[in-house]
Amino acid sequence: MPDFPAATQRSRVRVPLRFQDGYSVDAELVTFHGLTDGQEHVAVVLGDPAPGTTPLVRLHSECLTGDVFGSARCDCGPQLREAVERIAERGGVLLYLRQEGRGIGLYNKLDAYALQDQGLDTYEANAALGLPEDDRDYTAAAQMLRSLGIGELDLLSNNPDKAGQLRGLGISVRDRVPTGVFTTAHNVRYLRAKVLQTQHTLPLGELTELNAG
Repeated sequence: MPDFPAATQRSRVRVPLRFQDGYSVDAELVTFHGLTDGQEHVAVVLGDPAPGTTPLVRLHSECLTGDVFGSARCDCGPQLREAVERIAERGGVLLYLRQEGRGIGLYNKLDAYALQDQGLDTYEANAALGLPEDDRDYTAAAQMLRSLGIGELDLLSNNPDKAGQLRGLGISVRDRVPTGVFTTAHNVRYLRAKVLQTQHTLPLGELTELNAG
């Protein structure tokens, strides 16, 4: 098993969640001591998994523009909303990770948007800024899961790198469950780039048709 320090639970608090479309659910938010990257990541515990079942887990990277302001340039806000309901129905955890812009930060992400407006895709824009395509490390996520007593899970994600990193960190990913596809006129190039550059499990044919339209 990979050798990294254990995190401990710092606090647990019940929070009723309310979304703009009217969906509501009660959650328990868990904070932690000892996370390796020093960030204030939060576990959102949802639903009650049946005994002997595998919890559904999503690693959701913070996206101020999408999660809070409803930006149509990405699919983060709809993915967050979908994940909360799907996890609550089955029982599991959403890890809300402070990894804005795939780990490059908010200001750099907005700088990358400006380059995308000039024709670069999301990965090319990062490279032009001298930044990695994806700077996320999921060691803290593995620490959080271990602290919550989760050693095996089904991962709600289109991103194979998340599953690969978790497995490398000693977490058993039984299955990777794809999220929905949330396309807009403003994010279809972004979604296509995720398929072509980092093998996200999205229907490329449908995205091609939307892009052509």
